Amino acid sequence: MPFNKLGLFSSIVRAVAAKGYGEPTPIQQQAIPVVLSGRDLIASAQTGTGKTAAFALPILNRLGPHKLPAPRVLVLEPTRELAAQVDEAFREFGQFTDVRTALIHGGVGYGAQRNALHKGSDIVIATVGRLMDFLHERALRLDNLEVLVLDEVDRMLDMGFIKDVKQIVSLCPKKRQTLFFSATVPPEIEAVARFALHDPVRIAIGRARSVNESVTHAIYPVSQGLKFQLLLALLEKTDFNSVLVFTRTKHGADKIARKLEAAKHTVAVLHGNRSQGQRTAALKGFKDGRFEVMVATDIAARGIDVAGVSHVINYDIPMTPDDYVHRIGRTGRAAAVGDAFTLVTPEETNDVRAIERFIKATIPQLKLEGFDYHAAPPPGQPTQGDFRGRRQGQGRSSGGGSRGGGGGGRPAAAGAAHHPKGKPGGHWHTGGRH
Repeated sequence: MPFNKLGLFSSIVRAVAAKGYGEPTPIQQQAIPVVLSGRDLIASAQTGTGKTAAFALPILNRLGPHKLPAPRVLVLEPTRELAAQVDEAFREFGQFTDVRTALIHGGVGYGAQRNALHKGSDIVIATVGRLMDFLHERALRLDNLEVLVLDEVDRMLDMGFIKDVKQIVSLCPKKRQTLFFSATVPPEIEAVARFALHDPVRIAIGRARSVNESVTHAIYPVSQGLKFQLLLALLEKTDFNSVLVFTRTKHGADKIARKLEAAKHTVAVLHGNRSQGQRTAALKGFKDGRFEVMVATDIAARGIDVAGVSHVINYDIPMTPDDYVHRIGRTGRAAAVGDAFTLVTPEETNDVRAIERFIKATIPQLKLEGFDYHAAPPPGQPTQGDFRGRRQGQGRSSGGGSRGGGGGGRPAAAGAAHHPKGKPGGHWHTGGRH
């Protein structure tokens, strides 16, 4: 069903077409009619399935032209990056309307944001902490709110924001529409939903713990001392568009970025110690292709929505299995295909098993052809462990990496280990993807 059959105004459909969208995704097909009807909604779907458009398009449709008093819509986001991306989406989808938006988040001064609120914005997209600041100083009131969107609620729970979220909900009019989006809906999230929503429609797209079907993922066992050398070798032998490298710590992200730059890669860094200006510039440069690699901590795992990320590399294994799903969900977005690799030391075997239990699938273990796993680590590198993983190709009944957590599917990316960089398309050619 095309967008123009979903009950959207022509101005909204024109903006969708200008963005290059074709057919709506399953979450959009199911959510848009519900939001247009005015019903409350709980929607759970994998990352990269088009959740932002699923609420932004029908909200813009319901609002009509700009009017005061404001705001009429509040969208709560867990991170600055997500808030900025949702604001950008509203602006693009509303480009043929006169609806005004305001972006409210920390890391920058209050002046411009306070002015935007004072002028009257129909839609406010905010992070929790900065919004609480404006509410406490009475620079913003929620009396005229018509729609409340709680986005990435499970992430807000992880970050300890749920108490503030409940307080914000209590300040909203009882007569409102509430839209609740979360990748997962554990019992703690259900409790928030019962508090915030009234007789909601429920939509669930895909398995909450599954890896996106468009992602092929694999594990590369390696000793700690050779981990960075393996990262360089993978980048050298990978035909990529752009690569997102995840680390556990801010210090580790900075260190890896410096070493990648020394190896002549163009690199952006994204973590909590970066200023807002640095974070904005890093994301913009990565989106524009000025940086071929972005090194990030988990602050960005749910906050990066960049078309064309062809590869995700977990330099450090994630802290939780849920983070694994969200990290590798940064590739293979919007029906595109992608590859995800995780570098694993011997000490992390139990972490791998936990991830496999979580996604209910075995992740193939591969070795990169031509890489010397027995080489002495460079000076200053830790040397514990010598992970003698399976030879490339073993344990893959269909010759491929795990696709969508289910095994089989497209052949694994490592099969192209001999293929040089620079071929068109940014894909693994010997892996059978075209």
